Amino acid sequence: MPIVKLPYNKKTVEVEIDNKNFAAVLEPEQFNCETGLTEEKIVEKSLDNPIDSPKLEKLVKGKNNMVIISSDHTRPLPSKITMPILLRRIRRANSDIDIKILIATGFHRATTRQELIDKFGSEIVENENIVVHDSRDRNKLVKIASFSSGWDLEINKVAAETELLIAEGLIKSHFFAGFSGGRKSILPGISSAKTIMSNHCAEFIASPYARTGNLRNNPVHEDMLRAAEKAKLAFILNVVTDKNRKIINAFAGDCKLAHERGCKFVKKLSEVKKVEADIVISTNGGYPLDQNIYQSVKGMVAAEATCRKGGVIIMVAACNDGHGGQAFYDNLANVKTPEEYLKKVSNVSRRDTTPDQWESQMLARILSEHTVILVTDMCDPEIIENIHMLHTYTVKEALNKAYDILGKDAKVTVIPDGAGVIVG
Repeated sequence: MPIVKLPYNKKTVEVEIDNKNFAAVLEPEQFNCETGLTEEKIVEKSLDNPIDSPKLEKLVKGKNNMVIISSDHTRPLPSKITMPILLRRIRRANSDIDIKILIATGFHRATTRQELIDKFGSEIVENENIVVHDSRDRNKLVKIASFSSGWDLEINKVAAETELLIAEGLIKSHFFAGFSGGRKSILPGISSAKTIMSNHCAEFIASPYARTGNLRNNPVHEDMLRAAEKAKLAFILNVVTDKNRKIINAFAGDCKLAHERGCKFVKKLSEVKKVEADIVISTNGGYPLDQNIYQSVKGMVAAEATCRKGGVIIMVAACNDGHGGQAFYDNLANVKTPEEYLKKVSNVSRRDTTPDQWESQMLARILSEHTVILVTDMCDPEIIENIHMLHTYTVKEALNKAYDILGKDAKVTVIPDGAGVIVG
C-alpha cells in the first residue's frame, strides 16, 4: 500500500492509498540535483559569470544609490543566503553606496517585521534600510510609462528614483505567468494595484497561453517584460531550489536572458507527464506557499491538469492565514455557483479589472469542472465552504469523501508539490 508524504505548513502529513486505487505520484525524478557545490558557491559562481551583462560590481561603481528588490513572505526565496552575498559584493565595489531593500509584495498584504527576520535574519533587518511595497498607497507610487494597449505602468517611487535597480528572486513554475522570477519583481512585485489588475485581466487569464511553464505568446508574461524594461531593471540574481528548499542553481545577469536560461532549467527539472485520474491529491509545497486559500489555487491548477472532468481534487494546505484576500473571497462567496462568476467575469474589460479577480477566475474555472476538498485543521471551515469547496480535517477523511462521490474503485494520482511542477 503506497504511503506518500505531503508537505503541510512546516511539517509533513502522510496519505495511504490502496493498491487498487493508486495511479501515480507525479514528482520529477531529477529534482534532487547534486552539484558538488555549496549553496553559497552556486550563487557566487553565477555572479562571477553573469549572462549578457556586466558584473554587478561594475554596475554599482560610481553610483550614489541603488535598490535591491526582494520577494515577500509568500515566496520561499532563501534570502539568508543570497542577500548577504549581494550586499558584500556591492559594498566591496562601492563602500559608500546607499542601498535600499524593497520588498515586492505585489497585491499581497504587508510583510511583517517577524516575517522579514525569518526571511533575512535579524542582522539585515536591524541594519539595512528595508521598504515594504504597498500597491495601494498612491503617495508612494509614480507613473513611468503608458502603453498603447491602454494601461499605465505605475511603480514604487523608491524604485523609480534610484540610480540602479536590481532584483533577487526565485524561479518556479507559475500557473498563469509561466514562471516566477525575473520580470515579476517589477510587475506585479512593485507595481500599483491599478497596474497589477490591468496585467491580470480576465482576457489574459483566459488565454490558452497563460499556463504553467509557458512563456511563448503568453500575454501576462509579455506585459511583465515590457514593465521590467521600462522600469530599467538592470540586473537579476534568480535561484532555483530543490524540494528541500536548497539552492541547486543560480542565474545572474540580464533580466530577460538570465531569466529565460533559468526557466529552461526549471522546465527540464520540473516537468512530469500527467497520469489522468478520478481523484488528484495536491499541495502547495507547504510553508510559506500554503498560508492561505488564495495562494493554494496554484496547487489546484497542477491537479486540474491531470484530473478528469467531473473528478475530485483534494488540496492539502494549511491556510492558517485564511482566505488570503477579501475581494478574492467575496467574488466567489457572493455568487450561487462558480459558473455564475465565470460568466460575470468574462464581460469585465481590462480597465475594469477588480481586486483579486484573476485568482477568483482561476478557482471558479477549476470548481466548474471538479469538486474540490480542502484539507486543513488551521482554517475556518465556513470560509472554505462559502466559496464552493468542501472541507475535511485530514487527508484520510477527504479520500473517503471522494470515494463516496466517485466510487470505491476511483483512481488516485498524488502531486506532493503542486506549486513546483509542470504537468503536461
